[in-house]
Amino acid sequence: MRSVHVAVELPGTSPAAGYDQVKRFARYPALVPVVRDVTIHQISADEETSDWEVYFRNGILRWSESDRFDPDRLAISFTQTEGDFESFEGTWRISATENGCLVDFRAEFDFGIPSLAGILEPVAERVFKETIARVVLGLFGGDGTVVGDEALARAVALPPAEIQLAGAQAE
Repeated sequence: MRSVHVAVELPGTSPAAGYDQVKRFARYPALVPVVRDVTIHQISADEETSDWEVYFRNGILRWSESDRFDPDRLAISFTQTEGDFESFEGTWRISATENGCLVDFRAEFDFGIPSLAGILEPVAERVFKETIARVVLGLFGGDGTVVGDEALARAVALPPAEIQLAGAQAE
């Protein structure tokens, strides 16, 4: 099982506004080229399912997830219900900072292929981190700072040179 953590500080953005933007998953394909498609199936105001297609290496990762929204806690939890991962789950949490808010994304995933875990999972971890950071920055017009991960901050500061999970071919 591999863990991913991305934190982005957004100055001048209230936690409620941050939460409102992050939960709009259907917008993600317009923000980063690796997210091919997101289809939302609303169940209620606090629950939906979503179908995801993300470019990865020479193909496309597909999965469906159950998304639960907690507007009181400014949190979103998700769990894969079917798809290409053996397991994939995580949370989005938005909290107040001195100057705005912090968007905190955490996830754990496992492809379920032990013989390839050492090859695929580090690439997927890097791509998840870059994709999530670019999505969050894109949701807020580029205003924001990746915190706690200098390498990730440098990677997303560069122009988004078509981050293709297929770009991981160089790995």
